[in-house]
Amino acid sequence: MSQAPVTIYDTTLRDGTQGTGISFSTLDKIRVAQRLDAFGVHYIEGGWPGSNPKDAAFFQEAAKLKWNHAKITAFGMTRRGRLKVEEDPQVQMLLDAQTPAVTIVGKTWPLHVTEVFQVSLEENLAMIADTVAYLKAHGREVLYDAEHFFDSFREDPDYSLRTLDAAVGAGADLVVLCETNGGALPQWVGEVTARVVAHLGRPVGIHTHNDGGLGVANALAAVRAGACQVQGTINGYGERVGNCNLVSIMPNLQLKMGIELGMDLSKLKELSFFVAELANVPQDIRAPFVGQAAFTHKGGLHVHAVQKLARTYEHLDPALVGNERIISISDMSGQSNVLMKAQGMGLELEKGSTAVSEVLARVKQLESQGYEFEAAEASFELLLRRLMGQCPTFFELDEYHISHRHHPGAGESTEATVKVRVEGKSSYTVDEGDGPVNALDRALRKALLPHYPQLAQVRLEDYKVRIIDGSAGTAAKTRVLIVSSDGQRTWGTVGLSGNIIDASWQALVDSLEYFLLHPMA
Repeated sequence: MSQAPVTIYDTTLRDGTQGTGISFSTLDKIRVAQRLDAFGVHYIEGGWPGSNPKDAAFFQEAAKLKWNHAKITAFGMTRRGRLKVEEDPQVQMLLDAQTPAVTIVGKTWPLHVTEVFQVSLEENLAMIADTVAYLKAHGREVLYDAEHFFDSFREDPDYSLRTLDAAVGAGADLVVLCETNGGALPQWVGEVTARVVAHLGRPVGIHTHNDGGLGVANALAAVRAGACQVQGTINGYGERVGNCNLVSIMPNLQLKMGIELGMDLSKLKELSFFVAELANVPQDIRAPFVGQAAFTHKGGLHVHAVQKLARTYEHLDPALVGNERIISISDMSGQSNVLMKAQGMGLELEKGSTAVSEVLARVKQLESQGYEFEAAEASFELLLRRLMGQCPTFFELDEYHISHRHHPGAGESTEATVKVRVEGKSSYTVDEGDGPVNALDRALRKALLPHYPQLAQVRLEDYKVRIIDGSAGTAAKTRVLIVSSDGQRTWGTVGLSGNIIDASWQALVDSLEYFLLHPMA
């Protein structure tokens, strides 16, 4: 039997943010959504409209943008009990989000219906049907998430199926079986999914959690049983242990099961690291497919075998997922990644050339120190151009100085002085700001604007700090990521130093130089 087409539904921006330590600004969410769209993800769940200001702002911004592959999706729940659907403000907010698709979650487990919602089982069915029908009447594609379905099916399969029938009967485009507690085994998930597909006479979606370490395995079991959509998050972020990891599920589906997702998986590692950097979460070096250790071989028989025949100890070619093979005693690859990035920037590099080797060696040296370029594309391009001698010198720093004063009972003040040279002419400027980075930014702009008035278009949108080697205490290195915008584009730059101000200066300078290299049309 041929496998039905499968779509990928990303909920990083909603379910993923429920994970401990995971938070995105509105700008972060837009950047993540744009990267997911470019990657080819089919549905991007932006959040719960009205639940918080960031989600509301996301949908406002998303409505202004063009999406090439993905359907932006708003998430909510069925109408409340004993309330008309058109009078439920939460349902109205779903419509106000102006998304082509809407996902609503409803109760399947009688335990939840009577004990948590405190409504009758029949009223719950009406809540599902009314909400689906109302959203369909307003032209939305409706996905119905059946919460706790596998727990419910174990206790009361008849009522569990009735909840799905209510959604389908009201016009739901897809019902999604949710393994909410994350404790089911793949055999059970596969069996139940097959029974539901047979009952409904149509495919379903699957939404799994990873509490038992089986989020991906359970999703794959559901797909084999007839699921046509997998819901999950990038890097498996999510509540408690996390959700089904899309970074693992997508290559398993496309490369192992032969299900064409329409995605260039050679960008997978880049996507994973990009989201991790914006989430300000260290990337797991042992992450399947994309981790640094995923294709690392260390000494002995493994190295000898891999050098002769890679597939003896590699389940697939690492380049297929954007990763590289690492041999501890002699690094064998990595040039292809540099060549691909250079080509995308309009730079010509020849494979095997001295220039490529020098670039690769420099990048690896910097990354070993703690630099991270996945979310700092602008800094990476500047690095390449500098090493190739193709980056103009827009200005040169002579010195900068920061003064911070604390006045008990009267607040604080920060002052920055910057001395730079532009085309041989020296400028010495002073300005104040809200903290050292803002003061540096203002003083540097004051020096540069007479020469480059177009810099007035650039603004700093976001600023993130990561401690690299926390065991060093106050002597630890700090990585700073700055996101800048000119009103039409955004770009990321990075700096690294044992001094947070110096790391910030590096990222700030790269931001302005990148804009000068690529001014607005």
